[in-house]
Amino acid sequence: MEDNEIIQLYWERNDLAIKATADKYGHYCRTIAKNILNNDEDAEECVNDTYLNAWNAMPTHWPEQLATFLGKITRNLSFNEYKRVHSQKRGGGEMALVLDELADCVADSDDVEQLIDRQELIKAINLFVKNLVADKQKIFVRRYWYADSVSAIAKDGGMLPGTVSKRLARMRKQLKAYLTERGFEL
Repeated sequence: MEDNEIIQLYWERNDLAIKATADKYGHYCRTIAKNILNNDEDAEECVNDTYLNAWNAMPTHWPEQLATFLGKITRNLSFNEYKRVHSQKRGGGEMALVLDELADCVADSDDVEQLIDRQELIKAINLFVKNLVADKQKIFVRRYWYADSVSAIAKDGGMLPGTVSKRLARMRKQLKAYLTERGFEL
């Protein structure tokens, strides 16, 4: 089923919208949630919540790209769940590694809000990523947006994990320099 047809089902408040979304984007949303949460049950709950959030958002918003819309909802819900679970205990998983890797490039959210306008930081990071060559852009987004593991990125890109790790380290260094040049205090 095409995305516009699925969105139309949401607008019509037709229950088939959820099934069509699950059939077409269920695996995609589960992958995002699983990468962040490292827990099948929590990931499945976030995906189900994604469908509910999409159901509630659609009557007032017609998304341009359904996959991106659903991915963003899933990612935000998964991060919220991650924060909830890890506020009590520190766990393993890919998300802890991703956040540790970026810690030197971007300050804690409380510090960012006190020192600079958060929207300017987001614009600067988006511009940095947009200016990367396509293969680096893909690696960066897969690691820091989708929280994919280094080994999964390497396997899909036909590279060694060490090569991906080195590229990510260079990009983090470039990002830090890029943000520093633009006056962001890190």
